[in-house]
Amino acid sequence: MTVDTDRDRGGSPAQSARVQGYCPLCISRCGIISRVEDGRLVGVETDPGHPTGGAVCVKGRAAPELVYAPERLLTPLRRTRPKGAAEPGWEPISWEEALDRITQGLRIVAANHGAEAVTFGVATPSGTAVADAFPWVHRLANAFGSPNILFATENCNWHRDFGAALTLGSGIGMPDFDHTGCLVMWGVNPAATWPAMAQRALGALRRGARLIAVDPRRTGLATRADHWLGLRPGTDGPLALALAGVLLAEGWYDRDFVRRWTNGPLLVRSGDGRLLTEADVEAGGAAGRFLAWNTGTGRAEAHRRGDGATAWALAGQYTVDTLTGPLACRPAFDLVNDQCRFWPPERAEAVTGVPAATIRDTARLIHESRPVSWYTWTGTCQHADATQVSRALAILFALTGCWDDRGGNVLFAKPPVRDVAGRDLLPTEQRRKTLGLDERPLGPPARGWITSRDLVRAVLDGSPYPVRALVSFGGNPLLTKPHVQRHKEALAALDLYVHADMVMTPTALFADIVLPVASPWEREGLQAGFMVGRDADSLIQLRPRVLEPLGNSRPDTRIIFDLAVRLGLSEHFFDGDSEAGLAHVLAPTGITAGQLRANPGGIRTGVETRLRKYEADGFATPTGLAELYSESLLKTNQPPLPVFAFPPDDPAYPLRLTSAKWPQFCHSQHRHLPSLRGRMPEPLVELAPADALARGIAEGDLVVIATPLGEAGARVKLNDGLAQGVACAQYGWWPENLNAVIDGETFDPASGSNILKSSRCDIRRA
Repeated sequence: MTVDTDRDRGGSPAQSARVQGYCPLCISRCGIISRVEDGRLVGVETDPGHPTGGAVCVKGRAAPELVYAPERLLTPLRRTRPKGAAEPGWEPISWEEALDRITQGLRIVAANHGAEAVTFGVATPSGTAVADAFPWVHRLANAFGSPNILFATENCNWHRDFGAALTLGSGIGMPDFDHTGCLVMWGVNPAATWPAMAQRALGALRRGARLIAVDPRRTGLATRADHWLGLRPGTDGPLALALAGVLLAEGWYDRDFVRRWTNGPLLVRSGDGRLLTEADVEAGGAAGRFLAWNTGTGRAEAHRRGDGATAWALAGQYTVDTLTGPLACRPAFDLVNDQCRFWPPERAEAVTGVPAATIRDTARLIHESRPVSWYTWTGTCQHADATQVSRALAILFALTGCWDDRGGNVLFAKPPVRDVAGRDLLPTEQRRKTLGLDERPLGPPARGWITSRDLVRAVLDGSPYPVRALVSFGGNPLLTKPHVQRHKEALAALDLYVHADMVMTPTALFADIVLPVASPWEREGLQAGFMVGRDADSLIQLRPRVLEPLGNSRPDTRIIFDLAVRLGLSEHFFDGDSEAGLAHVLAPTGITAGQLRANPGGIRTGVETRLRKYEADGFATPTGLAELYSESLLKTNQPPLPVFAFPPDDPAYPLRLTSAKWPQFCHSQHRHLPSLRGRMPEPLVELAPADALARGIAEGDLVVIATPLGEAGARVKLNDGLAQGVACAQYGWWPENLNAVIDGETFDPASGSNILKSSRCDIRRA
């Protein structure tokens, strides 16, 4: 979180200096030193004393190009021609006129259709520098009264941070790299996307930790893996259950953890699948007290969290006398076992392409090299069954008993900054109007986050009500989401579309007003915790403003504060005083902005990380336990245990189409920077040599990627570390837009995640 303070209590940037800070371009937040000469940024280098200062990627080193790019937007612009015209006819306007026009337009839409007819958009804080303003965008939306924030979390962090909470009550935390015995990197390649994590992982390997990599591509850290599981894209769920099944069959799981700290012993009613409660067997019994079978007494009794003395049954069928008569029940763990047994290694091999022997050997390595830790990200969440995959992974690693423990995945303590997103500012009746909430009550809409598909339906179809305005801080759905034509139609149909960005993107071309955003080197930024370890998460740092904003550009947060004041929301934005907002954010830490400015390398807060917090606090789930069996999903008509089914192969499109990030670019950004575009001048698609040979394709050929929705062009790169039958392409390019040929109507029912990494295609020479 951050508040820009360019008004200007933080002092003016020096003409020549070496300034400590961190690179804000992605989640890695690499510690850097910015070099300024004669008032210009001339270079970025690592800060060895910073907990994430071990490396800086090529994007970070290209910071001077980013700041001084000829394509930078440097003044507000107003459209003067209709959206169907060949050119927008941009006209420069003042900030006063821009903000007045936006304020007037938003008030008209809210008066005619309600505040819910305005959507506020924000790009990902994990892959853009909008993290500096992210919570303030939310506060603006909530204070305005809009329940709709367009944020592509369903394709990014939701399954890692919130989908996992269906099982663990929280996000997956972070591997304890300093003590782990076995590290599992599943669908994530930090060498390309997270340099600070890659450095920590390499440190663990040098210390002797074992590595398992699950990824269709053998690249980055996967080249160092003890076991590389090159699965077919979209088959992660069966692979996770197969591994779990081996652990269960061999007795290689933590039985004590399962009995004491999971809902495995809880009895599940036959027929409706609900958990058996005291209210089912006693008049006046508690509906929140769950029963398990005590093999010592031979009856169903209230399960006590953490009770290791009672012999709770984990298998078998038991008849319980309920208020409505005898009822057959089974422990939830027994049902989990059934689900895992459905995917023996041989059946999993037929679906995933991973040899059965490799699955067994990998399960043995997990067992013998504990403590085990794991991490996953977009590789497992951009599929039509992403929530069930998240559940399968959480179940697999819960069986190891290494949760929130030394060497496992730990929820490290962070500096206690105040959350200013302001969800409490939004009335309950408005929250209920969040687009997609009725369809996905446990998914992102529960936190006010809508998908671009939700927005498109509301704009074009008025379903469930019309949305007429969009105010977006970054974001480029025309290049990062599927079903592009419908998105174009929706953007063109809005009464008011405001876009704030550093450069003109294909999406921004549809805006009515475009606002120029200052680069991250032209504003302050606050980071409370750097994620990759105990030491890193204890650090709080206020990134200094290195340069004056170029032209008429302004930091996102100043735009938000100024707009809030004009909209009459001053009371929620500290009367427009951004410095007061920063003080509010920092107050719980006991650290002031002045102290942070005097210590540009950050301040270590000394926060203490407790391990096994569940022993005192339980899990933040309905049962207070790690929920191997999810009654929450059952109540929303979703399977309580991971279930996977796959459509038959289509001989017309025999390749599985996936995508990956390369170090040069992040999402649709940076392709206008000469040094990065020089390294990768055009979109690539990787093929296994055998697949290329079968199609008469050679290294460097121009090819067509064909799907049922259309075609996109790319140049072939052969990769003998790619699973056969897979095509790995790149999204984010224009006009060769991969996502334009991916189906937008096939998505995960719980989260709304699209099939960006598991669709079908064929490839031919152009």
